[in-house]
Amino acid sequence: MTPACKQDDRPDKDGPALEPKDLTRPEMIPKAQCTESCPPGSRKHVPKERSSCCYECIPCVEGEISNKSDSEKCRRCPDHEWPNENKTVCVSKLLEFLSYSDDVISVIVLSGSMLLLTLTAGILRIFIKYQDTPIVRANNKNLSFVLLVSIMLSFFCVFLFLGHPVDGTCMLRQISAGILLSVSVSSLLAKTIMVYIAFKATKPRSVWRRLTGVKLPNCVLLICSSVQVVLCMSWVTFSPPFQELDMHSYKEKMVAQCNKGSDLCFYSVLGYIGILATLSFITAFLVRTLPDSFNEAKYITFSMLVFCSVWIAMIPAYLSTKGKYMVAMEIFALLTSNAGLLSCIFSPKCYIILCRPETNTKSYILKSRIL
Repeated sequence: MTPACKQDDRPDKDGPALEPKDLTRPEMIPKAQCTESCPPGSRKHVPKERSSCCYECIPCVEGEISNKSDSEKCRRCPDHEWPNENKTVCVSKLLEFLSYSDDVISVIVLSGSMLLLTLTAGILRIFIKYQDTPIVRANNKNLSFVLLVSIMLSFFCVFLFLGHPVDGTCMLRQISAGILLSVSVSSLLAKTIMVYIAFKATKPRSVWRRLTGVKLPNCVLLICSSVQVVLCMSWVTFSPPFQELDMHSYKEKMVAQCNKGSDLCFYSVLGYIGILATLSFITAFLVRTLPDSFNEAKYITFSMLVFCSVWIAMIPAYLSTKGKYMVAMEIFALLTSNAGLLSCIFSPKCYIILCRPETNTKSYILKSRIL
């Protein structure tokens, strides 16, 4: 049975009679209701079996507010705003991105990048100082210099991933990382090819002697890197990365991030690096046991194993993260893969140059070959 509406100023049966009221005054008009007024942050709901004066107060759902009592319905906040705790007013969402100094992740990333950048510069200085020694000249010293410079620039490239993203930095971070990684892996591929050619050229009347020198490794490096440059330029031309605000991944904050523009171009650039790394790994694995002075193939094999492992592990982790943590995964993969190349390729040579200089002489190499 529908409950009757009762007036809130009706006198009690046993109490004294109330004095007549002036009903012309708005505040003295009796109200017919059987529930309390709905406070801000909620709305009225009248069940079907009840009359309109008997209603329920229902809190506003997530993303909606009501800023006055007895609201008939709640109002949804704009995309860039979110209700306060009481759901009475919309407030601006927090803007999230991987800043330079206001985040622990950024401090760790900057510290690691600067440390590796300094270490790479120190190794480059050592190689320039001892560039005429056999261990530096082995397997083409120019390729070693190109590899060191590309690794150094990759560490410096980390700064493009920090701070509030804009269209320019979104394009630069993807293009620079893709090209520099391809240059590094291409130089290692050229090194392994030269090890194989150098071994074949030692045989009498070998046609491989024509390929010895600096032209072939330079051509390998140039061609392999040029393919990546073409892919990146096509990406920028037809569907470049751009800055966007992600309003929906989190409820109370919006994320300033880079949109890849074209997923096909992004995975093409990443896949091409994977193809180069796979070719380098296979080639280095096949020539790792060839007799040659300071054969780098076994170090290149291990470095490519580390490189591929890092990027393969990064893909599922990258796809399962959001916001600034997605950017942190990209930075981690970039730093770790280049650090693996640096340590696997150059630490054995630096050990010989600095700790065992007596083995870094032409006479020692000739003597070891005779023995």
